[in-house]
Amino acid sequence: MIGKLTKIAKRVAVLTFAASLILVSCRSTPELPTGQALYLRHCASCHGESGDGNGPLAASLRRPPSDLRVITKRHGGRFDEAYVMQIIDGRRTVAEHGTREMPVWGAVFEGEHRPEGYPAYTSLLHSRALTDYLGSIQQE
Repeated sequence: MIGKLTKIAKRVAVLTFAASLILVSCRSTPELPTGQALYLRHCASCHGESGDGNGPLAASLRRPPSDLRVITKRHGGRFDEAYVMQIIDGRRTVAEHGTREMPVWGAVFEGEHRPEGYPAYTSLLHSRALTDYLGSIQQE
């Protein structure tokens, strides 16, 4: 009788483990957008799809948007990720923006993700993804 109960207990354990794997794999985790997708959604209207500063709204701004492809060139051959992230999330003001025409994306991202939980963390991930994307489009 004990041997039969042991076999049943083993089968139940195996089935429980298999069911838990299925449940974990079926749970949908929202995927974060790529840096390129964030860029196209939030930045391209002013900075252009290629980052050249010639987006469709560029002409309506007091000062023309920066060519984001030459950040490294403008900073002596170094792409300063912390500096770029601070501009994106609003911790650093940019004199060329005057009275801050460029939105404070950190606050925008945080507001968009407040209902999902951890909005500040998600905002940081978005700023990081955008920074990585801008690093990838730098021209030599």
